[in-house]
Amino acid sequence: MRKHFLDNIRWVTVLLVLLYHVIYFYNNKGVFGGIGGWVEDPKAQPQDAIMYLLYPWFMMLLFLVAGISSRYALHPASGQTINTSQWFRKRTRQLLVPSTIGLFVFHWMVGYFNTHVATVDVLASVPQPVKFFLWGVSGIGPLWFIQELWVFSLLLIIIIAIERDRLYNAVGRLIRSTRRWPGACRLLLTVAGGFLLIWAGAQGSIANPDPHSAQGLWNLYRPAAYLVPFLMGYYLFSRDNVQRFLSRYATLLLALAVVAGVALTCATWGETNTAPLYLMHWSTNLYAWVAILAMLAAFKAWADRTSPFASYMTRSSYGIYIVHYLIVAALGYMLKLYTPLPPVADYLILLVAVFCLSPILYELLRLIPVVRWAVLGRDKR
Repeated sequence: MRKHFLDNIRWVTVLLVLLYHVIYFYNNKGVFGGIGGWVEDPKAQPQDAIMYLLYPWFMMLLFLVAGISSRYALHPASGQTINTSQWFRKRTRQLLVPSTIGLFVFHWMVGYFNTHVATVDVLASVPQPVKFFLWGVSGIGPLWFIQELWVFSLLLIIIIAIERDRLYNAVGRLIRSTRRWPGACRLLLTVAGGFLLIWAGAQGSIANPDPHSAQGLWNLYRPAAYLVPFLMGYYLFSRDNVQRFLSRYATLLLALAVVAGVALTCATWGETNTAPLYLMHWSTNLYAWVAILAMLAAFKAWADRTSPFASYMTRSSYGIYIVHYLIVAALGYMLKLYTPLPPVADYLILLVAVFCLSPILYELLRLIPVVRWAVLGRDKR
């Protein structure tokens, strides 16, 4: 039986990613990428607050949900034995193919806009074949997520082959040992213990990266910071009793997340919210963890159901995630550089376009067999 609340978390978070990228594209906070804002003062674009509220946690949440889903896929409740090699081959088609081959079939167009800054082609002197290759590499954009998820899936296969569920069972025994504790104590343990793990993972970033090395790329992918929630999803939050326990505190956790998010945004307003030191700070990670718990609890308590629209988004949100950034990059670039529209119009047009055109573009691409496989990782079925 499907866990509708997990499906709903996934597609709602994808929609938040679309919203984030519209704001991010015109940010003036020094965040890498995008085309920049309209004012010099980094504190003068209030809409950039959305980046502070979303970035610390929403990709961590997607990795955590991916860990939960991996547990369900490899250990279905029916007791059916799953061939891990078949599962990994499917993950390779779904994740690795779109983020490698798909770069040169579709995402090179994103790379084209990424390499045109303020109407200047930074690759103007490069031969065309090399330029096309660099467009493809520059078009990775949001696909870093599925590249990293493929690596985590490979690591998971290795881990479970070694530990053979001993760690999973040990976590289960730890949970059972706390059953007689008051609920408040168990919640405090969940918040505090998870925060320490999340904060420890965040320390894997390089505080002051060398701009002439690959250290910036390491900080972009943040493998330790995202591997921790992925494994926590697999070993801890895939359990029904843990999910039910969290759902009892949905209102409290949501209130704490709102307070923590507003406090962090106010305290750090104007800082580069993707800088390593910002993401390594304890306050950023505390907010991220409380927000993740709040989303899990709220959706389990109030959104564990489906509808025709939710079913469509469950099927389509992955494809929408893959294709949406071309619309952001292409239209956002044109609006800012080639139209006299005021900033509010640019935001509104781009926001409506990315929410309306991304599903249409996805539906068109999935009708083309070779493109469907290369860009979306889908076979005929």
